[in-house]
Amino acid sequence: MEDKHLERIIYIRKIKSVLFLGIATLTALYGIVWLAWILLDVIINGIKFLNLTLFLEDPTPPGIEGGGLKHAFIGHFIITGIATLIGIPVGIGAGVFFAEYGRHSVFVKALRSITDVIVSFPSIVIGTLVYALLVKPVGHFMGISGSVALALLMIPVVAITTDEILKLVPNSLREAGFALGAYRWQVIKDISLTAAKRGILTGIILGIARISGETAPLLFTAFNNSFTTTNPLQPMASLTVTIFQYAMGPYEEWHSQAWAASLVLTFGALLFFILAKTLIHSRTRYG
Repeated sequence: MEDKHLERIIYIRKIKSVLFLGIATLTALYGIVWLAWILLDVIINGIKFLNLTLFLEDPTPPGIEGGGLKHAFIGHFIITGIATLIGIPVGIGAGVFFAEYGRHSVFVKALRSITDVIVSFPSIVIGTLVYALLVKPVGHFMGISGSVALALLMIPVVAITTDEILKLVPNSLREAGFALGAYRWQVIKDISLTAAKRGILTGIILGIARISGETAPLLFTAFNNSFTTTNPLQPMASLTVTIFQYAMGPYEEWHSQAWAASLVLTFGALLFFILAKTLIHSRTRYG
């Protein structure tokens, strides 16, 4: 009797396992199908309009064929670059503070929870906040305000990743550093951060990918510009806002360039994610 009962339990568990495996497989396929459809749609509509003119020439007046999106590529690179320069040190510093100085502090745990919430904030909220703090007092849109908005979106991603990776570093390594007479800052710099460098780099790449496709915060901060400018204190074009403007416009030439720019932006972000995944799978045990 006991053997039959045990066989019955095993049979039921196998059925449940197959059932849930089937459901998980179907949901994965559902997501993959839509992702493949989006990528194929962008490739089919964007590849035929992808050429050097898109990268090397400024836009022509509305309704006139030709021209490119040089102003948007340059502006997007500058805005994202400044945001990265702001977001990386602040994000890593916050992660180090969470993991190394406030691991057992109730106050720091509260800050860590707030950081988790900020990650899921709608980006348009960050855009309106920066608009109220930087754009409105100055009286005009600026590329640097767009960088600040993107940095605020990037910092929580880098901070949380740094915090989680540093928690994986064994305390025995830190204790060995203290035993050799190292100061706390030396232990953090030479032991903790060195052991976690690959994981932190992964968080940085994911943070850059997170902000590279944002549109809403830039509409409220950097706005847009029809000409090439490298001055971050002036309104500055970006790929995402230009794609939005061109996609909503009435001209077929704008639509074509929007598809081509979408292709570049999509596969640029995809490249960042692939690089991050590669680092995750190739990193050392504690890095």
